[in-house]
Amino acid sequence: MQPETVSRTHEVKRVEQTTCCIVGGGPAGAILALLLARKGIPVMLLEAHMDFDREFRGDTIHPSVLNILDEVGVVDRLLQIRHTKMPKISFQAADGEVTVADLTRLKVKYPYIAVLPQADFLRFITEEAKCYPSFQLVMGAQVDELIEEDGRVCGVRYRGTDGWYEVRAALTVAADGRFSRIRKLAGFEPVTTSPPMDVLWFRLSRKPTDADEIFGRFGKQLFLVFINRFDYWQVGYVIPKGQYQQVRATGLEHLRQRVAELAPQMADRVQELTEWKQISVLSVESSRLPRWYRPGLLLIGDAAHVMSPVGGVGINYAIQDAVVAANVLGGKLKYGIAETSDLAKVQRQRELPTRVIQTFQSAVQRNVLANVLSSDRAITIPPLLRFLLHVPMIRNFPARLIGFGLWPAHVKADK
Repeated sequence: MQPETVSRTHEVKRVEQTTCCIVGGGPAGAILALLLARKGIPVMLLEAHMDFDREFRGDTIHPSVLNILDEVGVVDRLLQIRHTKMPKISFQAADGEVTVADLTRLKVKYPYIAVLPQADFLRFITEEAKCYPSFQLVMGAQVDELIEEDGRVCGVRYRGTDGWYEVRAALTVAADGRFSRIRKLAGFEPVTTSPPMDVLWFRLSRKPTDADEIFGRFGKQLFLVFINRFDYWQVGYVIPKGQYQQVRATGLEHLRQRVAELAPQMADRVQELTEWKQISVLSVESSRLPRWYRPGLLLIGDAAHVMSPVGGVGINYAIQDAVVAANVLGGKLKYGIAETSDLAKVQRQRELPTRVIQTFQSAVQRNVLANVLSSDRAITIPPLLRFLLHVPMIRNFPARLIGFGLWPAHVKADK
């Protein structure tokens, strides 16, 4: 794929200078901005939207990220924000419950996944970053052009609320998500796999007598997950890839019946679904770039590797990308230097963990979820799987892989 060519026909109101320009105010971009600002490095974070509020974003903060925030010294304040804790990942099948990842067995400081609205998380991180004079946040900044000189990316042009602006930077970081505009402008082509599922997201009210834990249900050609949002349940209705129109054609009443059959405790509230616009469709993808960088440009998080929702690890891996980038690049960025060899080093440190978790996700999708979605019989847990999940040397592996990855990233202390 060739870089997208954009002819400059607009008038730039102002040219701004910074050391690092980060495009995308999601978890990876916000954490990287905070870490660089703590080092005194001038950093400008550009977010396309005017606020952080979105429907059905990833909201899981894994143990590795809690450890990172502990190393930064902000985790106690973060956990004062209303959240739920998920110490286990368990699912209910026709023959009983199975726990596939028990984080309480890990000897770690935070043996759980914190479920916290992503908008609250991003507001918290950017407010922490604002404590440092080298940090600047620009909301409503639509980046439409890369600035390139002699084969090197030197910054971006963005459309703000009152006109066009230009940002010149030693390093530009694309952290603008799975539909990355920067990735397209730079001509990067991801290697894509197509997981055998999509997810319909919707809300059902939550009662004070309901359980607190997140839970999942396997049924005939259906998998449901329920995430506790305090006042409501966020429900994931997993369907075979590309079959949303077929599901819609069967009617909303059929969908309500299927939810009530698989989760009888929700039967008294499925009538809250009255129209299809209450339901959002997530087209599940998994991909990664063969190369995450060009001179002057680095891609991290979903811009570099789109994760399947299996295990809810997307935020976890994006933030670890940011930590490694800050560790590797921070020393030279203090002097306005961003060497291409260092950008390559960031990819080398993060590529293997990314490949491993994507391979794990693919195996789960292919060997478990695909079978569930294609089976016309009640799903039971294979006896061999139940046995393996009770073997001490095996049972902790899924929890460690989901909670930390192949190896956890740590914030490098400033010298």
